[in-house]
Amino acid sequence: MMWRYCAEKWYFPLLVMTAIDLAFAITNILLKQIINGGINLLVFITYRQLISSLSLAPIAYFLERKSRPKLKWTISFQLFLSAIVGASVTQYLFLLGIQYTSATFSCAFLNLVPVLTFLMALPFGMESVSIKSSGGKAKVIGSMVCIGGAIFLTLYKGMPLNMHHHYDHHSIIFDDSKSMSPREKKERWIKGCAALFGGTMMWSSWFILQSKISKRYPCNYTSTSIMAFFSSLQSALLCFCIYRDLSIWFLKPNLEMLTVIYAGMVGSGLCFVGMTWCVKKKGPVFTAAFSPFVQIIAAIFEVPLFHEQLYLGTLIGSSIVIVGLYMLLWAKNHEAQILEPKETPSKQFQIIHVNHEPNPA
Repeated sequence: MMWRYCAEKWYFPLLVMTAIDLAFAITNILLKQIINGGINLLVFITYRQLISSLSLAPIAYFLERKSRPKLKWTISFQLFLSAIVGASVTQYLFLLGIQYTSATFSCAFLNLVPVLTFLMALPFGMESVSIKSSGGKAKVIGSMVCIGGAIFLTLYKGMPLNMHHHYDHHSIIFDDSKSMSPREKKERWIKGCAALFGGTMMWSSWFILQSKISKRYPCNYTSTSIMAFFSSLQSALLCFCIYRDLSIWFLKPNLEMLTVIYAGMVGSGLCFVGMTWCVKKKGPVFTAAFSPFVQIIAAIFEVPLFHEQLYLGTLIGSSIVIVGLYMLLWAKNHEAQILEPKETPSKQFQIIHVNHEPNPA
């Protein structure tokens, strides 16, 4: 009985979050490879979001059919806007960032999402800071450290920590950045950083917007499925307006098709279900604390297998961001323990349902 209690309380959430981080890291690595292979970003977003919507629709139907309120046109319009902010634009910017940098580097910016969301929530009264308390001071210092780490990531690239020039002839995907001059590579790096920061800002804004929507329409699986469907329509319409060549819609029956299916079903659909379960069991702080491990796992696979360069600036800047992130998470958890009454063992699993969208990349 005690083993079952401990397994449900700690072991299962740890295993689930580890599997989710592994899935996210694999998704980002595969995305980098197919982007280098020339896949159209809007086509990828269209297919991925459509597959994600279809994957979540049966879950939403069976789990929320009895509690689902009537979908009014005002909620539909808000979900349409949510799809623009949190799915279409965010994913496009993150994909651009991955294209210009690397999967490992892009994961560093994902660690900024909780901090930027916290800063954006302050003017709306959704978060508060008490400078006199230790938790409030940790929030301010942690936010400043995270922002400083992001600035360091953008401005300082540093020396490469691994050398793989003699492996170039084994490269699976052709990367045209290898034929660029140092100045072009620097401009490409800055564009990638700007795209990643913009995507992080958009995704943080989405959390603020979605928190308002979830109060009026609390069915998270249904709303996410609808949002993903709207995002696929938006991306498809924009792609048809920009590109007239229909051949871009035919995926190559190898890595491209595998990545699209995997990113849609696992990287969005199943991971969303797993993260929602972890939030219900352990809370949002526990779930958010695992976000830095996505970057670590991505580096473990990307550097030796695909010979991506790991730079000193990425290592130092990522470490600064992670330190700031954990300071903020500690502060939020500390304040929550002070404000919330002590729970008895029988009430430890009575957690509210929190909406959370998976890794946009």
